[in-house]
Amino acid sequence: MSFPQLLKNELLAILRNPVVALTVFGGVIFYSFLYPLPYANQVSQELPIAIVNLDRSQTSYQLERMVDATSQVQVVQRDHIIAEAKAALLKQEIGGLLVIPEHFYKDLLLGKSPTLAYAGDASYFLVYGTVVEGLAKAGGTLAAQVKVSHLLVEGVPIAQAQSQYSAFSLNMKPTFNSRMGYVDYVVPAVFVLILQQTLAMAAGLIGGTQKSVHIGHEHAYWLKVSPLKLLAARCITLISVYYLLAMYYFGGSFEFYGINRLASMTDILTLLLPFLLASSFIGALLGDLLPRKELVTVVVLISSMPLIFLAGFIWPVEAIPTALVAISQLFPSTPAIQGFLALNQMDANWSDVSYQWTLLWGQALIWGMLCFIRFRHTSKRTVLAGQ
Repeated sequence: MSFPQLLKNELLAILRNPVVALTVFGGVIFYSFLYPLPYANQVSQELPIAIVNLDRSQTSYQLERMVDATSQVQVVQRDHIIAEAKAALLKQEIGGLLVIPEHFYKDLLLGKSPTLAYAGDASYFLVYGTVVEGLAKAGGTLAAQVKVSHLLVEGVPIAQAQSQYSAFSLNMKPTFNSRMGYVDYVVPAVFVLILQQTLAMAAGLIGGTQKSVHIGHEHAYWLKVSPLKLLAARCITLISVYYLLAMYYFGGSFEFYGINRLASMTDILTLLLPFLLASSFIGALLGDLLPRKELVTVVVLISSMPLIFLAGFIWPVEAIPTALVAISQLFPSTPAIQGFLALNQMDANWSDVSYQWTLLWGQALIWGMLCFIRFRHTSKRTVLAGQ
């Protein structure tokens, strides 16, 4: 069988198999809309909280209004005792509660630092962090007003007091995430993982399906070619298809969600070549090793969460156990995500991702050798069984 004919048969093996076609095209396109959907609003706003004001002074009521005026929180109830607010928190009617202590105004006049108490469910870290940010903003603004008032009483001119109430001036400017949103932060890395997982499932499902076909089947073209030739044709076909899907992800999808694309498409596709090659080898190896093709999907899906957390963008690599970091280097998603984020989100030079690119080629070589050895072993066993 000629190599072009083999490529045609491999492409038909993708298109004519509904499970493989749905995984490749349906999975990639479906996830391009499904995964960013929870992050469409980018950040949480107007989270409901309760305030327990034990001071009931004019200044404490001013703090209440300032808290309610922030974009992060909305005061939905005001209680006189902590037990009432706590009950609402346990019923999940509110996202948190703020307690203004007794003698709040008195402590401010005496120059002391009163402690504002906040309680919330920290298991919802996004909600918890947003509420704390809003409370800190309101508290900081009130503290600045009190400080300026004290300076005015001491005879400091108002212009000087406004500039000296704080020892430093903070000017924050986001570098790599200009909108400070979760779409820009999470989606680019997850798209890389989706490409790897769906590609591995597709390669495994093709191999698993073909393995279950009877040896004497007249259309079993994969039994009529050498393992090396078959593996080369399968990888070329899958990589060609996934190059198109990658351009959809990092081109059209990024444009749709307003995600920055700082790297050139040439650099992105160059980085993706060993990544897609290694992913194809992993999938083909799983399809040949596992007894049933359905197990390919199970194994790949189970590995998704560990791989995304070990990639180093959700949790710092320095805080991950060394053994787990070493294991993560065996899978292409880890260097691919790190290299892609550096190139596309941080505008790094190609030399800055040379380590990740070299590691990807090393992975492609190792996984490719393992896959070829397994294919050759399976081919010999099939020939013996046919005899």
